[in-house]
Amino acid sequence: MKVFLTKGIVSTMAAAWIAMAAIPLGAQASGSDLAYPDVSESHYASQEIAKLKQQGIVTAENDGSFHPDDAITRGDAAVWLSKALHLNKPKALNGFLDITEKSPYVDAVNALKEHAIVEGNNGMYEPDSFLTREQMASLLVRAFQLKDNGIQAWLKDEAQIGKWHHDDVVKLKQNFITDQITYMPQDLVTRAQLVLFLSRTLAQKEIATSGETSLDDFLRLPDRAVMRLSPDSQTLAYLHPSDNNRMNIYIQKLGETASKQITNVKDEYISKIFWITNNVLVYVVDTGGTENTHLRALQIDGSSDKDLTPFPNVKADLLDVIPSKNESDIDILVTMNKRDPKIMDVYRINLLTGQLSVQETNPGNIAFYLTDNYGHIRAALAKDGEKKTLLYREEETKPFDQIATFDRKDTFAPVMFSFDNKQLFAVSDVGRDKQALVVYDPILKKETEIIDMNDQYDVDDFLVSYATESILAVSYEGDDIQTNYLDAGFERVAGVISSLLKTTQWKILGSVDKENFLVYSNDDTSYGSYYYYSRKGHSLHKIADINPYLDATKMADMQPISFKSRDGLLIHGYLTLPKGLPPSKLPVVVHPHGGPWARDSWGFDLDVQLLASQGYAVLQLNYRGSTGYGKEFLHAGDKEWGRNMQNDITDGVNWLIKRGTADPERIAIYGASYGGYATLAGLAFTPDLYAAGVDVVGPSNLFTFLNTMAPYWELSRPEMYQEVGDPVKDKARLEAASPLLHADQIKAPLMIAQGVNDPRVNKAESDQMVAAMRQLDVDVPYMLKQGEGHGFYKPENERDFYQALIQFLNKYVKNKKTKSTETAN
Repeated sequence: MKVFLTKGIVSTMAAAWIAMAAIPLGAQASGSDLAYPDVSESHYASQEIAKLKQQGIVTAENDGSFHPDDAITRGDAAVWLSKALHLNKPKALNGFLDITEKSPYVDAVNALKEHAIVEGNNGMYEPDSFLTREQMASLLVRAFQLKDNGIQAWLKDEAQIGKWHHDDVVKLKQNFITDQITYMPQDLVTRAQLVLFLSRTLAQKEIATSGETSLDDFLRLPDRAVMRLSPDSQTLAYLHPSDNNRMNIYIQKLGETASKQITNVKDEYISKIFWITNNVLVYVVDTGGTENTHLRALQIDGSSDKDLTPFPNVKADLLDVIPSKNESDIDILVTMNKRDPKIMDVYRINLLTGQLSVQETNPGNIAFYLTDNYGHIRAALAKDGEKKTLLYREEETKPFDQIATFDRKDTFAPVMFSFDNKQLFAVSDVGRDKQALVVYDPILKKETEIIDMNDQYDVDDFLVSYATESILAVSYEGDDIQTNYLDAGFERVAGVISSLLKTTQWKILGSVDKENFLVYSNDDTSYGSYYYYSRKGHSLHKIADINPYLDATKMADMQPISFKSRDGLLIHGYLTLPKGLPPSKLPVVVHPHGGPWARDSWGFDLDVQLLASQGYAVLQLNYRGSTGYGKEFLHAGDKEWGRNMQNDITDGVNWLIKRGTADPERIAIYGASYGGYATLAGLAFTPDLYAAGVDVVGPSNLFTFLNTMAPYWELSRPEMYQEVGDPVKDKARLEAASPLLHADQIKAPLMIAQGVNDPRVNKAESDQMVAAMRQLDVDVPYMLKQGEGHGFYKPENERDFYQALIQFLNKYVKNKKTKSTETAN
């Protein structure tokens, strides 16, 4: 069938593809709002035509009608594009031989040429020729400077795209301007189609500045981060953006404003900073997201920067610092899997020379070593299958004795030696449901004292004074951090700090025994700030905000929530509502945390605040299997991936729908790591619940996931089999819980993001999910980033991801046509 148009012939198939991909930009246009008499309310582009007419971008034909299904000429396209870009009158009008000064296109075409948007052919522009779809792609990409964001685009007719336009067509897909699998590059573009593509491009470019806070402000690197105070309390070390837009270490004398950059990392990611002496720092770097961390040492003047663990494909971590009177004699203890990638040996390294020697050879089953107060290795935890064994020795030169064995479900974690080096302080839930801070006597081989515990929550942290040889305080995390003070003197100090900060949500960084120390405080609307507290006069001086570019008054409040699951378990979480919008029928993003043996916490969350600024309510849930709520709750998640753990998330969504907060037709799920798995599981196992899903580095097949764990997790494999499932014994359960094996059940649009070097969730987990969906003729935007691992850390990659995230969610969730607004195309 041919459709004869005023200015040409256009494929009805192309028109149909465009219509199906139409993006609503607001309420349906009513009959009285129609832009042109020949554009009916039911036309797939009626809203967009009306909007661009109102903005003065599109115009009618000579007869006053729009002729939406006529092919558009290159000349008319140039006029619309120049108006959309608000281009000034060109300096010259002789850019093309076939565009005279009397041509109605002369200003537009020459303005586009001055901005390198159009080139022409042999000096000709051919304004009366019709625009093809591949030509349109190049116009839009050049005009709006659309970039390659790493999304792996899929086009069935890719071979038919001209080489000059190929990359531009791909960029349209990468930027969600089109989602067609078959692009039909040589087909002519109708006037309505160009309106749609132009409108989408304008909407996508507005994302960076939409909302109360711009995307650029959200994604600016922190001004000060990981701040630490030197042993003499005179110098600050912290991370700050350098000229290459990477976080580097800076040094600043306390009380001064001048600072000095002392590292110059480019591809590395600095995760930790340790003061060793007043003049020497050790810092931890990860290259390319591999998690093969290296320890480097340097002087505070930036000299002698040395890689202490210069071994490829080796993971190193700081265990302890050996006390010494002379700085030149200081050694550190480091754990490394240099000899065997599956286990960590302990090495002794001299900070000055870098000389390395083996301090402790792992017999093959030790997962954790503990030093006493003099740096001697005197305790360890071994793993043999599901059994955990506490090892102890009175002297470092003696062999370890087996002191106690613990059940798989029990937590016993020795955290430090007592002040007399004779007993162990440990976090333990042996014989109870909640983890308590206890004293364990290795000679009597039993727990002798409960220092502190809470009947609702596990121990979160504790504060030690070596000066008074006492535990000053123990904290627990419920809806927020709760602290139990065990020392009256420190409780008075804490009361002063809380009064000055007007909050109890703060912690001390470094030693509390100093006359002066650092305090960090944060809340749900800011990254927080660093303060300098002086005991003398009880003064608190603000040093810096971590991210001063964000206005806390524009951020949304994170509210604790709870509900009962379908089987009666109390589930806690947090709900963040977009600021300034009625809390009813909102688009929602369910954001399950990773781990899964972790938890969401009250405090500032970039993802949450960014989504809230875009008009989404955000639901975070500490589903069963999350930490902090006791042993029973933690192990209620064993072998419940895709089952009751997922049911808790589903129950949370239904709770939000029932209370009227959520629009049931506009709910997305987005998470990373286990949260990515929960996204895939949500789309596959509750396909009618979600409008879209975004999976970041999530496992898709539990068999392949368990088969590709990082080598240094090998000792935990038996635990993983008990907590996730045994590939042999639990084959049917793992098959039922693997989203990849149920890809045909997924109905909602899915986006996936993955780092190439991810050691935790192998790239193949994402590859195979994308391949399975494409075999079903379903396209999946797949953002793949080189030089990244289990998440994106480079600012340019973070920006690509969050821009795409908002584009994707806005297209398929927030601006989704619902049953109440849908009309036939």
